[in-house]
Amino acid sequence: MNQEFYTLVAFEYVADVQILKGRLEADGVPVFLRDENTLNSDPLISNAIGGVKLQVYYSDKEKATEIYNEVRAYAVDDQGNLRSCPNCKAERMEIYYNRKGLFYKLFPFFEKRKYKCLNCEFITEPS
Repeated sequence: MNQEFYTLVAFEYVADVQILKGRLEADGVPVFLRDENTLNSDPLISNAIGGVKLQVYYSDKEKATEIYNEVRAYAVDDQGNLRSCPNCKAERMEIYYNRKGLFYKLFPFFEKRKYKCLNCEFITEPS
């Protein structure tokens, strides 16, 4: 059995990863949560250590990625429609925070919300 891990995704809080973890395990993909216990004991250091990382075996990478893309929540507009990328017109946008600079790392709620296209990686601000 291949013991090398692939980090599929990182979440800011431990609670956010539980639905995806349950879905992957239900489909037979073993899941490992790196830094879960650290964040359970002190959730305020999440930004400093990069959140909780959901890891799978490299041999399960494709299956896990397919499942994640199936259940991930894409950004919607005020009417509930999927946001489309102004660059490539794909409806695969996610909320994106840059968090560069010490101020935004200490006070992330002051940063303006942006959207990142998962297709072409174009970053845009809401209109």
